[in-house]
Amino acid sequence: MISAWLWLLCLPVTQVFTTEAQPAESLHTEVPENYGGNFPFYILKLPLPVGKDEGQIVLSVDSSTEAQNTFAVDPGSGFLMTMRALDWEEKAEYQLQVTLESEDGRVLWGPQLVTVHVKDENDQPSGHQAIATVEISIVENSWAPLEPVHLAENLRVAYPHSIAQVHWSGGDVHYQLESQPPGPFDVDTEGRIHVTMELDREAQAEYQLQVRAQNSHGEDYAEPLELQVVVMDENDNAPVCSPHDPTVSIPELSPPGTEVARLSAEDLDAPGSPNSHIVYQLLSPETKDGAENKAFELDPTSGSVTLGTAPLHAGQNILLQVLAVDLAGSEGGLSSTCEVAVMVTDINNHAPEFINPQIGPVILPEDVKPRALVATLLATDADLEPAFRLMDFAIEEGDPEGIFDLSWEPDSNHVQLRLRKNLSYEAAPDHKVVVVVRNVEELVGPGPGPAATATVTILVERVIPPLRLDQESYETSIPVSTPAGSLLLTIQPSDPMSRALRFSLVNDSEGWLCIKEVSGEVHTAQSLQGAQPGDTYTVLVEAQDTDEPGLSTSATVVVHFLKASPVPALTLASGPSRHLCTPRQDYGVVVSGVSEDPDLANRIGPYSFALGPNPTVQRDWRLQRLNDSHAYLTLALHWVEPGEYTVPVVVHHETHMWQLQVEVIVCRCNVEGQCMRKVGRMKGMPTKLSAMGVLLGTLAAIGFILILVFTHLALARKDLDQTADSVPLKASV
Repeated sequence: MISAWLWLLCLPVTQVFTTEAQPAESLHTEVPENYGGNFPFYILKLPLPVGKDEGQIVLSVDSSTEAQNTFAVDPGSGFLMTMRALDWEEKAEYQLQVTLESEDGRVLWGPQLVTVHVKDENDQPSGHQAIATVEISIVENSWAPLEPVHLAENLRVAYPHSIAQVHWSGGDVHYQLESQPPGPFDVDTEGRIHVTMELDREAQAEYQLQVRAQNSHGEDYAEPLELQVVVMDENDNAPVCSPHDPTVSIPELSPPGTEVARLSAEDLDAPGSPNSHIVYQLLSPETKDGAENKAFELDPTSGSVTLGTAPLHAGQNILLQVLAVDLAGSEGGLSSTCEVAVMVTDINNHAPEFINPQIGPVILPEDVKPRALVATLLATDADLEPAFRLMDFAIEEGDPEGIFDLSWEPDSNHVQLRLRKNLSYEAAPDHKVVVVVRNVEELVGPGPGPAATATVTILVERVIPPLRLDQESYETSIPVSTPAGSLLLTIQPSDPMSRALRFSLVNDSEGWLCIKEVSGEVHTAQSLQGAQPGDTYTVLVEAQDTDEPGLSTSATVVVHFLKASPVPALTLASGPSRHLCTPRQDYGVVVSGVSEDPDLANRIGPYSFALGPNPTVQRDWRLQRLNDSHAYLTLALHWVEPGEYTVPVVVHHETHMWQLQVEVIVCRCNVEGQCMRKVGRMKGMPTKLSAMGVLLGTLAAIGFILILVFTHLALARKDLDQTADSVPLKASV
């Protein structure tokens, strides 16, 4: 009774003094079995709410009637009570449910779950005694420790295979086998220990077995025996290549000794044993027999692959195959092949070069327009990387005036040389333009070679404009009575100042006309005998460039014959003589075409002038037109004998024609280019006779003086020819 109240006092204070609480999820309490105190036994204060008097407490237990009579709730205090002693062996736990309900069955509070645990007491055999007979036999101890067992992995024997045996000397023994870790072992009734299948050292290298000898109740007779099973290694695992980058990039021109890759392989056989001793052999690329240079070198111990002395080239893709062999490469070793792809990457070690370093000569006419294409230069670069193939072009020399220009696309390998300014044959008949090509990216290694420049030779072709006359066809009308030597018309180029021409007549069937080779003046060569008024006469004039004989042109000359009209014979009016000096100087005589005839004087030009038909006159004299009314008469020859000359000049105006007689005095030229003229006798000057007398008197005087001199010299020589004895001696002082 006292122990029950002490247990009750040990309940939590919150359980005893709580007067009002909400139902908890679950309440737990413990009751010792076989309680020997007074009943009812208060075991737990329920958290009933305030105002519980308004309803009734309902306690629900499991379905058994015995359980329902075991528990109750004191309505006054709200304690859960047990009405009898509990037995753990009978029931270890009870599930109760407490609710507060109204008279009409409405739930006012709850349900509250309560779990009652019955605490076990040592009540079996509850104070009874038993008598047993123990039989003890003393025999030899055969339960002896076992030596470790070494088993080869992958052992090819019949299984199960016996590896050891234990023996318990007593009777009624049962053997039990335990393995750490669990393995393929068992023990039979005779104590023989078997392995039931092949062992794999790589899966488990060692097992710890325990063998127990037990009676029929499963109780050990003695401490278990321990057996160590060691799995011996066999070379049953080939080397396995360790993971690595599948592709290795090596820049071209890397020096020998550069490490390409370091291959490694793992062998699952026993570490440190020959079975896991791996060496390496290079399978590919294979070296040609007798070749001294190798592309790759392999360290057989470390598996390091380095570059050899044989050069590699950009863009090469090489598959390295390395054989990993265990047993240190001995015969019978297992092997596997490790592979690494080596890609030789490009570096900018090639300078661009022109495919054709000499272009031309390119012939361009000097009138070609700017922006015209001169030449296209193609370059190449042996590098593979697109960025290393970008090129830059420039004119290095041969174009100081900036006549040419370059045009190219940024990513192209060709450049166009174009004309930037007009060409001039006179300024430069040829050009040698040197174009250089360079990398855009920085070049690695040696600089550009000679092929990095290209020379374009350009020859400028002189352009001569086509030869044109001032008219395509010439026409003139002349009377049939026109005398020989009459000027009909003048053939001129369209640009008289551009070039000099040489003229000639073609198909002058009647021989009536002639043309001055240089001036282009067309004259009548003879009288127009046989020509009839109203007829026409057509000849062809051919003009040829004196500097370019291959250039020529032609024009027709159509002469219309008119009825002869009386032409007065007029001469120059009297006036001062015209003087010209010889050798020929750069001046002449102006001849006027205006006639003194009243019928002709008022006519307005143009007048045409021509020398008379006399061949001597045409040989010695030259007549050039100054304007529509005057001409210029000069000497045609460098030297003309001085004297007085009458030069006939034929003047033609419309249908009228007349002849002038030009009086010209030709004299010798002095140093100033003027005529040396005769002058009269000056006053006070001696006559020719008196001058001759003076000259003869002077010569006589000079002769007398010379006679005296020679006579004196002769006498002096005679004195010198005398002997020495005849010469008197001078007195000594």
